[in-house]
Amino acid sequence: MTTSAAVPAISTQQLRKVYKGRAVVQGLTLNVGPGEVFGFLGPNGAGKSTTVKMLLGLVLPTSGEVRVLGGSPQDPEVRRQLGFLPEQFRFQTWMTAAEFLNFHGRLAGVKAAELQARIPQVLEQVGLGGRGGETLNGYSKGMLQRAGLAQAILARPRLVFLDEPTSALDPIGRVEVREIISGLKREGVAVFLNSHLLSEVEQVCDHVAFVKAGEVLRSGSMAQLLGGEVPVEVRVDRVTPDLLSGLGRLGEVQLLPDAFGQPGVQVRLARQDDLPLIAQTVGAQGLKLYALTPHRPDLEGLFLELIDTSGEQKTAGVGA
Repeated sequence: MTTSAAVPAISTQQLRKVYKGRAVVQGLTLNVGPGEVFGFLGPNGAGKSTTVKMLLGLVLPTSGEVRVLGGSPQDPEVRRQLGFLPEQFRFQTWMTAAEFLNFHGRLAGVKAAELQARIPQVLEQVGLGGRGGETLNGYSKGMLQRAGLAQAILARPRLVFLDEPTSALDPIGRVEVREIISGLKREGVAVFLNSHLLSEVEQVCDHVAFVKAGEVLRSGSMAQLLGGEVPVEVRVDRVTPDLLSGLGRLGEVQLLPDAFGQPGVQVRLARQDDLPLIAQTVGAQGLKLYALTPHRPDLEGLFLELIDTSGEQKTAGVGA
């Protein structure tokens, strides 16, 4: 296994897995860079869980190539550098949180002396400071999820797999998890994230792949996926020919129905940086600007565009 920082955290080529004659993952090609936060999105049954199991070395692919941290996920040396928080976690609830982390830390090869200092540190990091002496069977589901996250980052992995890491958390907990993910990125740790909360994925991920039926429909950086035209709704006291002419120099213009007695137009900007020019154009015409609302593309809209939501998948969501 190579340890060069330039080596991708994950690299797959035409990865395929067949169960009972049915391909649940087919032709999957991914590349996740070191220190990158990568979002893996798709509806239920898209092959996401099977893909993660192959990347963790828990399931062997039928064909194709998979490299994790420059080596095979079957290699124990590679596995020691991986962290994993599954969506359906089953912990040893008779243990205290500190005992649970000590157990998993020793399994990961962390020395006892290091664990003594590290366990309080990660408990504090996930919002469980001072709760290490409590048994897990007294924890709420959200606290158990935090304990699982502590377990995933305990051994200072180079690559962390997080499957729905905020599903049981309140809004404050979700913000804290986003901060933890950002902290991992600053430390050069790659994060492979599966979450049905697309707004959160949008905030933390560098790159995203949309998958369906085991195939990548589209992938790219957030800028590539969401950096297209920006429709902007403009509400003014009146729409004049000079205003339409001026806004037309910025982008395609379309008249909108009045709203609350205010006429409006939509301007499709090629660049978000041109937003201030709309306000300048309205001001130059001596008109009153009541609202300037960019309707930026988001992951949810792109997801619905890419994924056929008819029938059963319409209610399935983007979770498992």
